[in-house]
Amino acid sequence: MRPMSYPNRIFLFVFFLVLSPIMGKAQTLLKKDVNATRTTATQQSGTRQQGPEGMSAQKTKKRERPPIDLYKIISYKNDTTVVDTSLTVQKFYKYNYLKKDRFDLLPFANTGQPHNTLLYNFDNTSVKPLFGARAKHFNYMEVEDINYYEVPTPLTELYYKSVFEQGQTLDAFFTMNTSERFNFSIAYKGLRSLGKYLNILTSTGNFRFTVNARSKNDRYQIKAHYVAQDLLNNENGGLQATAIANFRSNDTEFDDRSRLNVNFENANNILDGQRFYIDHAYDLIDQKDSLVSNRIQIGHKLIYDDKFYTYTQSTPSDVLGNSFVAGQINDRLDLEDFSNEVYVNYANDLLGTLRLSAGHSHYDYGYNSVLIREDNERIPNRLQGNIIEVGAGYMKTIGGFKLEGQAKANIAGDFDGYDFNGAASFRFRDLFDVKARIHSNSSLPNYNHLLYQNSYENYNWYHLDDYKNVKTNTLGFDLKSNKLVNVTANLTTISDYAYFGLNPNDSLVNTYQTSDMINYLNIKANKEFRFGKFALNNTIAYQKVFNGQDYLQVPELITRNTLYYTDEWFDKALFIQTGVNFKYFTSYFMNGYDPVLSEFYVQADEKFGEFPLIDVFFNMKVRQTRIFFIAEHVNSPFTGNDFFSAPGYPYRDFNVRFGIVWNLFL
Repeated sequence: MRPMSYPNRIFLFVFFLVLSPIMGKAQTLLKKDVNATRTTATQQSGTRQQGPEGMSAQKTKKRERPPIDLYKIISYKNDTTVVDTSLTVQKFYKYNYLKKDRFDLLPFANTGQPHNTLLYNFDNTSVKPLFGARAKHFNYMEVEDINYYEVPTPLTELYYKSVFEQGQTLDAFFTMNTSERFNFSIAYKGLRSLGKYLNILTSTGNFRFTVNARSKNDRYQIKAHYVAQDLLNNENGGLQATAIANFRSNDTEFDDRSRLNVNFENANNILDGQRFYIDHAYDLIDQKDSLVSNRIQIGHKLIYDDKFYTYTQSTPSDVLGNSFVAGQINDRLDLEDFSNEVYVNYANDLLGTLRLSAGHSHYDYGYNSVLIREDNERIPNRLQGNIIEVGAGYMKTIGGFKLEGQAKANIAGDFDGYDFNGAASFRFRDLFDVKARIHSNSSLPNYNHLLYQNSYENYNWYHLDDYKNVKTNTLGFDLKSNKLVNVTANLTTISDYAYFGLNPNDSLVNTYQTSDMINYLNIKANKEFRFGKFALNNTIAYQKVFNGQDYLQVPELITRNTLYYTDEWFDKALFIQTGVNFKYFTSYFMNGYDPVLSEFYVQADEKFGEFPLIDVFFNMKVRQTRIFFIAEHVNSPFTGNDFFSAPGYPYRDFNVRFGIVWNLFL
């Protein structure tokens, strides 16, 4: 373990300095509540001694659970929703390891492996490079993935789902308010799954702890979290050429997928990270005065990210080219990012809401050694520096019309960059919401495009001096209507796009940047039709790359259609949902997967797709408990073995899985 750096020690000191008085106050309030409870219990005990009728009344008296809308979920943007224990088709779509609708993703054969992307949204708002190994980030929880809570009674949620051979996935969550103004939550998501193929074991863990608190006069507020994550994947490099032929032959001898030879059985990669986050603010004007229409809030946001990625292999493989070492490969890269931001929010009923901010970031990315090639080319070991950033935001609502915009830019430091988001939306009664969006971003490619070192000779490069900022511009349109249709459309242009592709000489993966302009259009529509207790939910996406097809490959059409039946049985004690889910996408040059980088790369050797994915499900809800039974890819025994998640990586076979989501309100 690396020794803790000076900024880390400062941060930990500030973190606990800020939280200590709040925790102390919460403990004091909790003790008061406990003492009050004991006093009440004593009084009630005295009352019960007056006669058996009082005792009977106390025993039969039941405490009613508070209304469900008091169990609040607060996002990092302060948007508030409430706990939802219903069973809908959207809940079925999100019942997976990522807990997200995977319409635009295609999972690999084992739970916890990467997902190939079928539809892109290019919504990155960062003005500095991101950490690499993006194929491992689908389950890496970022700042925007962490929620905060406010609940009248303790709340627990348990998620379980079976996996593929020798393992399980479980997400256990608990939150409570120790007082009206102090909430904490703690959660852990763990996974272990051996998988059907050789050397694809996955073992992951995501620990989260959050705090949401406010002072007695409600003028000081704080949201904070700590997240620790480790994501391990055994890597087999995909099936060998003869194994792919055996897989496609439908020979029953290879129905046991462990009989198919893989490229290697001795490699794994790990993404490990921890993050501290604090966002706290103070209102200069007391909002309890109903005559005051102005709000001035000053705040401070602090983020400390510490990540590392390792690739380990007991002996090198010829599939990945020549190696500098003949024995154990154990390569590691690190990133420390320490950011501070101060901001001022001004809100006025007439003028709207204005936000001004300024921030500083210190980054430290790289390796422990410098590489000097035989041709004397020197590849440095680290990228270190500082960035000064300023930003502004505005929002105003007039009737059903809403105008909002955010902008930020680097004004000093080693990396240039800017980001702008603007939107205008209108709500027409309860019929529909329509929004027009614009997004413009300029930032350097991710760190692993700029600097990379590895024991394999091919995976070593340095491009900080010759790579330009990737410039992305998107015009978007959204229409949401339960009575009409939901539509999302995006037209994106990208210049100086950075990507991973194959070397023309040896077909090994390398980084590239193109000067060609990419024009990309996608349109997605969703509509559900109901016929009594039957429903048909349809989602369809059309996309087209007009320029730059060699760098951005997508299926032209993606469709998902779910026909299902719902009913209430046993005097409405049991709600059931059962049906068939169908997914299909047209063939295209599907991106390949590289286990050393843990990145997807562009290839133009073979097209994949045009295979249906049919799931049959039977789901139930009893009180706050949802139970799921899903037969995945039921058509695979009949439609042939030509289904792949990436070149060399078959998609999942037919498999029956089950699980549960259980909410407990104490």
